[in-house]
Amino acid sequence: MKIPEALFFHTEGGTSVVHCDLCPHRCGIRDGAFGLCRVRKNEGGKLTLPYYGRVSSLAMDPIEKKPLYHYRPGTEILSVGFVGCNLRCPFCQNWEISQSTEVPLGELPPEKLILEAQRRGSQAIAYTYSESLVHIEYLLEAMALARQAGIANVLVTNGCVLQDAAQGVLALTDAANVDIKAFSAQTYRHTLGGDLQTVLDFVQRSYQMGVHVEITTLVVPGLNDNDGEINALIDFIAHLSPTIPWHLSAYRPAYQYDAPPTSTSSLKHLGALAQNRLRYVYLGNVADEGNVTLCPDCGAPLVLRRGYRIDTSGLVLKTEGHKKAYFCAHCGKPAPIAY
Repeated sequence: MKIPEALFFHTEGGTSVVHCDLCPHRCGIRDGAFGLCRVRKNEGGKLTLPYYGRVSSLAMDPIEKKPLYHYRPGTEILSVGFVGCNLRCPFCQNWEISQSTEVPLGELPPEKLILEAQRRGSQAIAYTYSESLVHIEYLLEAMALARQAGIANVLVTNGCVLQDAAQGVLALTDAANVDIKAFSAQTYRHTLGGDLQTVLDFVQRSYQMGVHVEITTLVVPGLNDNDGEINALIDFIAHLSPTIPWHLSAYRPAYQYDAPPTSTSSLKHLGALAQNRLRYVYLGNVADEGNVTLCPDCGAPLVLRRGYRIDTSGLVLKTEGHKKAYFCAHCGKPAPIAY
């Protein structure tokens, strides 16, 4: 497998230190060392990619698992995962692959990923499970090949990358689910090891570039669940667009965090706050929560969900010119669902 040269770094004359320009950490990496993400390495004064094309996971998933509720509902998507992450969330649900590289890995060059999607009949590829953007060179190559093959690109990300990197990858992205893990710069800096403003800029840029955007927030008791912080996050989303779907997900103890799990009553309370200003609010990791999407024009159910059992009989998919679009099966008006 041919490994390309790394992007988004610079060196200083007279030193062997490499400065990575991918994310706000801007790691100064000594010769022989890795950046904070554990996958970008300085070898002899040059940034290298030892984990290029090395994947930890490859599976067909319901697209709702990403989670995406307003993008091709009821379909399955080929999901590819990597290792490494540029955050240090103490409650990470996928810490085995995000906080370590010591797991079995397979080799999957970008061109073989596209062939695998075609073999499995998948019309889209999700870059997911751990933080895919720390492998941006792979993403740029695979996404370009997917575009050429008529396969959609779905990005599941923490959004913590700088402007130049964001611009390039978002130009090839059809849909994205971005984690906004808190609405506190201090929490991002001291607890998560990231930068809130960088994430907000990424979300805004995604939306402005025409990417279908959905947002997820894992609600962690005592960390990000107070009404003031949640209301500020709601205001940010609503200002961008009140039609952006927001997934409020219940936390369960994991990795280094043993706080009690999010209560259903707390999650429903926060969801009720959001529904005053956002049109599409969904609760995740909650038993018996249906998460129905209604037509904004006539109120008829467009999509019924019970876990990963999805009923899309309220939708009609039509082809108009070279594009496909969803419409309400009851009133015939355009549905707030992207294809």
